[in-house]
Order: sequence, then C-alpha cells, then structure tokens
Amino acid sequence: MSKNRFNTRALVFAGVCVALGVVLPVAFHSLPDGGRVFLPMHIPVLLCGLLCGPWYGLGCGVLAPALSHLITGMPMAAALPGMLCELAVYGLVSGLVSHALRRKGRGLRVYTALVCAQLAGRIVAGLVNGFIFMAGSYSLQMWLTASFVTALPGIIAQLLLLPVLVLALEKAGIRSPAA
Repeated sequence: MSKNRFNTRALVFAGVCVALGVVLPVAFHSLPDGGRVFLPMHIPVLLCGLLCGPWYGLGCGVLAPALSHLITGMPMAAALPGMLCELAVYGLVSGLVSHALRRKGRGLRVYTALVCAQLAGRIVAGLVNGFIFMAGSYSLQMWLTASFVTALPGIIAQLLLLPVLVLALEKAGIRSPAA
C-alpha cells in the first residue's frame, strides 16, 4: 500500500489558515491603512508554513490572497500578483527553514524561519513588482517604504505573536510530521 503524502491534520489546519487569510484582512481594513500596516494575511500563511511544512505553506500563500480577492475584492487586482508571489514565498520558506532546523531549539527554529521567510518574501515581492507586474512604476524607495517602513508594526506583531502561537499549537498537537 502506498504511503499517503497528505497529512489530514495538516490539510485541515492549512484550510483554516486559508480561511483566516480571507477573514482577518476584512477586520483590519476597517482601520486606516490597516492591511498595509498590520499585514493580517501574512500571519496565517507564515503560521501554516511553520506548522504544516513548505508545501502546505506554499498552497496557503497562493490560495489565501486569490480567494480573498475573489470573495472580498481585497487585495485589489493591481496588488494581487505581487502578493501572490510574496505570500507563496512566505509559506514555502517558513516551512523549508523550519524543517531544516527541526532538531534545533524551538525558539531558534521559529525565529530563524520567520525572519528568513519575511526577508525572502519581501525581496521576491520587490523583484516581481519592479521587473514584471509594475515595471517602470515601482522604485526601490516604494519597495523599502511598503516593505519595511509602513509594515513595521505588522513585522513586529509577527515576531511577537507567531512564536507564541507556534509553541501553543505544537503543544496542542498541530504539526505535520513532515514539517
């Protein structure tokens, strides 16, 4: 009998993360610039990668913004391609680094995976926006402002909130054996 490549628990949790990726931004967009400042869609995607592994994280990073756009109209069509790439990289890299460091201490593993994913996703977003999706109208200053200055409260929230969530959910048994 062939081994099932999908872990049901991870698949269900990834589905919950996709749903959170649709619902959380709606709440934060009631605040002025809430989505760009607090990055609510990033949290469930990073969480999915950290707990379920790179492939579930990648899937969540693609599905959450796509479904959110279809259901709520957010992100706007112009921002959607860059966000799809950025969030896909967040989910993939957080899962890959977390898996690579699985024998290290939890805190080191989670923080390293989180910072690597945050940097990789922002770099990819800057590159695809600068060279493909917004070529000619996207500058280094726009990327730095959007990725690091405006988003600083969201980055700090992720660094404070996600390790606590990961530890609590791991204690509750939410973790893919492959992650």
